[in-house]
Amino acid sequence: MSPAKPDSPPPPTPYFWGDTPEEEYYASQGVRNSKSYFESPHGKLFTQSFLPLDPSRPVKATVFMTHGYGSDSSWMFQKFCINFASWGYAVFAADMLGHGRSDGIRCYMGELDKVAAASLSFFRSVRISDEYKDLPAFLAGESMGGLVTLLMYFQSEKDLWTGLIFSAPLFVIPEPMKPSKVHLFMYGMLFGLADTWAAMPDNKMVGKAIRDPEKLKIIASNPLRYTGKPRVGTMRELLRQTEYVQNNFDKVTVPFLTAHGTSDGLAEPSGSKMLYEKASSEDKTLKVYEGMYHSLIQGEPDESANLVLADMRAWIDERVERYGSKYDGNE
Repeated sequence: MSPAKPDSPPPPTPYFWGDTPEEEYYASQGVRNSKSYFESPHGKLFTQSFLPLDPSRPVKATVFMTHGYGSDSSWMFQKFCINFASWGYAVFAADMLGHGRSDGIRCYMGELDKVAAASLSFFRSVRISDEYKDLPAFLAGESMGGLVTLLMYFQSEKDLWTGLIFSAPLFVIPEPMKPSKVHLFMYGMLFGLADTWAAMPDNKMVGKAIRDPEKLKIIASNPLRYTGKPRVGTMRELLRQTEYVQNNFDKVTVPFLTAHGTSDGLAEPSGSKMLYEKASSEDKTLKVYEGMYHSLIQGEPDESANLVLADMRAWIDERVERYGSKYDGNE
């Protein structure tokens, strides 16, 4: 008699929330979702919209969200999008080039200006459409997506955006996470041949981002999450672009909210503080959360994540009320 075979592991759940069909889950959250592809000047982007479930409910404003490094607009990043949509906002998100279901070498960010320009082309097309052109519009970004969001703002025409929202933006790389200048120099001697190599130390990035151990397991199970080492060109470019935005914070003139945890191991809280201090905006808000890690919305215990979300809701609701009248078509 042959020995019994061990039970095979259960198949992974298709969604971070389990196996409930998508439409049912979104409806339970008070939103409706759509997916499509957009041809940008630099490659095809996978895009999503998250709208209030009741189509007769007036939309307060549009929010254009950008995820972080190695992530995508699906899986748990949706929590960010879903919450804003449930508050009455039309939310649009795109997988950045090199991420998720968009074109590009996985997690190769060698030309971050083009990554930003690709997403901006989609966001702008929605923002200026007849349906949304008279509404206030906000750019929002998490982690490296915060850096890309700021680059999009710098690439935009004046007055296109009502405000900016940042969640743990990568404006200053922590010293333990910075790429070795020796390594970058040595790879640079190969005349760009090594730019796409996944050869840089990853310093256990996911563990530095998530405080809730159960949510860490869920995030790690994202089938589209990039799990390889950082690419040479990506780290070189992140170092260059973080220095660039630090030198241009004074060019920020629109209202903004930037939120950061004091125990963030992936993006220095000093980056948010520097933006707050140097930006020319008259309306600017800095929220610092004691003991919180990098992933403020997806990776914190519910009580902490809900605190951040409540602050974000209060901030954007107030700005729509304060500045929304200039977008009502009656200027």
